[in-house]
Amino acid sequence: MNRRKFLSAVGSLPLMGTINGVAWAAAPTTAASTPYNNLLVLIELKGANDGLNTVIPFTNPLYAQLRPRLAIARDQVLQLSEQEGLHPALQPLMPLWQNKELAVVQGVGYPNANLSHFRSIEIWDTASKSDEYLDAGWLARVFAQTPAPRQFAADGVVVGSSDMGPLSGLGVRTIALADTAQFLRNAKLAQSGTDERNAALKHILGVENEIVHAASKLNANRVFKTEFPRSAFGNQVRTAAQLVASNAGMATIRLTLSGFDTHAGQLGTQANLLKDLAEGTSALKAALTELNRWDSTLVMTYAEFGRRPKENQSGGTDHGTANAHFVTGGKVVGGIYGQAPQLNRLDGNGNLPFAVDFRSMYATVIDKWWGLNSDKILQGKFAPLDFVKT
Repeated sequence: MNRRKFLSAVGSLPLMGTINGVAWAAAPTTAASTPYNNLLVLIELKGANDGLNTVIPFTNPLYAQLRPRLAIARDQVLQLSEQEGLHPALQPLMPLWQNKELAVVQGVGYPNANLSHFRSIEIWDTASKSDEYLDAGWLARVFAQTPAPRQFAADGVVVGSSDMGPLSGLGVRTIALADTAQFLRNAKLAQSGTDERNAALKHILGVENEIVHAASKLNANRVFKTEFPRSAFGNQVRTAAQLVASNAGMATIRLTLSGFDTHAGQLGTQANLLKDLAEGTSALKAALTELNRWDSTLVMTYAEFGRRPKENQSGGTDHGTANAHFVTGGKVVGGIYGQAPQLNRLDGNGNLPFAVDFRSMYATVIDKWWGLNSDKILQGKFAPLDFVKT
């Protein structure tokens, strides 16, 4: 197959496997010394999950007043403390909580929140201020400052999406794929080469070389005892587990669970999505435990914003500000972090004040999980949280 046909094949298979650049910012470290032996798994809750019905302040009377139809009944809440509990669909997460391996971070947001899906997820992906526009994702800046070992298959892998998100820009080596086996089949179309007759061809050859390099490291041979959920998100979790089983080397994997923009009919939709999230996270824990990688993996959710505390007339919730997120892993210090929703302090638009800047969560990953320095990457000092054992 010639390169023109190869590129045509790539174009017809957007999730086949693409490399978001081929350059490296500095000499690679050795695999033995790299901080990236600690894996980060990000789960984007696309569309913005409703945190108030996820981590529920069931003793606060304002909760039921603001949500006469959407409030989860107190006897259905999975109790975490005397004041807070989880949505009943999150039952598969309770063993993690009981093992003190689940951190719940409440009140996550940022100053002057933007409630546009497109702009707010851009702020989260780039770790920018609300009025600042950055070209590169926060993870791309991490890898530019401290490169992953060259023998790694990639800096990061994006599963189930062609959007690079926090891995965008600065020539980081990022693979986007739907599943490992499909990527390996399609990677056979690529050819290694060294023709440098012009810059465009040199770039194409570089991309092909990187695809060949990544494919040579990966395999889909692992047979797991773990049963993965039979859902689109369950398939992403299975793919992530296969990637880790390859021992190919990668610093981060990003998964995406979509459908959280619940302006109408929220009760059933969110329950199904949260069940999918919990079952997928539980399966991921089981698979990583099989691989002896649970203690060296940190799993963290994120989304573009939260949702408004007061329900709307369509049985849903509109775009809001502060939100609740989960962090889990074998080295997580379980517990509740941040601040419970201040339902008596809503702003003029009916939105919650935030208590934890989302960049503090990123600082925890960079400073504590990877042992790097987040100041330059995040363009300021953001205090790490205490949900990671050091």
